[in-house]
Amino acid sequence: MLSKHCFLKKRLKKELTVLGNASCQLAGATYMEIHQAGGGINFTVEHTRQASEEELFCSFQQRLQCMMRAGTTLVECKSGYGLNLETELKMLRVIERARRQGPISISATYCGAHSVPKGKTATEAADEIINNHLPKLKELGSRGEIHVDNIDVFCEKGVFDLNSTRRILQSGKDLGLQINFHGDELHPMKAAELGAELGAQAISHLEEVSDEGIAAMATARSSAVLLPTTAYMLRLKQPRARKMLDEGVIVALGSDFNPNAYCLSMPMVMHLACVNMRMSMPEALAAATINAAYALGKSHTHGSLEVGKQGDLIIINSSRWEHLIYQFGGHHELIEYVIAKGKVIYKK
Repeated sequence: MLSKHCFLKKRLKKELTVLGNASCQLAGATYMEIHQAGGGINFTVEHTRQASEEELFCSFQQRLQCMMRAGTTLVECKSGYGLNLETELKMLRVIERARRQGPISISATYCGAHSVPKGKTATEAADEIINNHLPKLKELGSRGEIHVDNIDVFCEKGVFDLNSTRRILQSGKDLGLQINFHGDELHPMKAAELGAELGAQAISHLEEVSDEGIAAMATARSSAVLLPTTAYMLRLKQPRARKMLDEGVIVALGSDFNPNAYCLSMPMVMHLACVNMRMSMPEALAAATINAAYALGKSHTHGSLEVGKQGDLIIINSSRWEHLIYQFGGHHELIEYVIAKGKVIYKK
């Protein structure tokens, strides 16, 4: 008789082949069970490696168009589904091409430490990133071929431990990259404390953040990027948004758009933040605009309507702006115009 664990792994592998990551999560498997069975990030890595640069660019453009129609004018885009230098650079080239050609502003994040490649330890993967990946990014950046703003690490039990995370983030910071990383999502890792110590611009997820981590982030002015779609889809406990706000943390919202949190709509994210994380609608609006811009180091140019800033705004057909959040899933009917850099980029 198969053990329950072995049976689960066999079942998951079959499901992953047929349905993909999200279906397994909806069937009740946890994130780490899927990851350990070869799914999750690893499943997406396999397909990203096989895809051509043009295929990735076309699908990326389609998704950016959907985000734009939902009112988004600034997007953080991560690599992280290559786990080898060749594919990570392929993703970053696609991001750079979209940044140069499209109307939406893009903040590019290198996330080569999204998972530990098969056959390597976390220490070996960190060595590879520090000694090979980051110098190549510096070289290509100096030649103007790509532009990377942020460095990310998935600091998590069974992925990158605190020591490996520290080494990678510090190396990226030494190259001038902003620290914007995954922390305290599935297990309490003291990632928030580490991020505050390193002067992180932003730390994402934080479902398992400690009280000490919240206090440290508030003092360091490291923003918390909360992702209500992730907690919703993975059936995790909600991040303690109220505690963070009360302690003075700069709280931002993000969609965490990826195969297991497939959401292209920030109005939907704001709705979930209000319902599940008990944020007020003005708090959710600030978290999705000026605070989100702060999380990317762009609050001096984006995130609010002020003299000297980029002219990004939406015009909605409603008596009150709150209906953008209140009408669950109704943004398609409300948004009449999306304007970026003072120009109309979408008209319903």
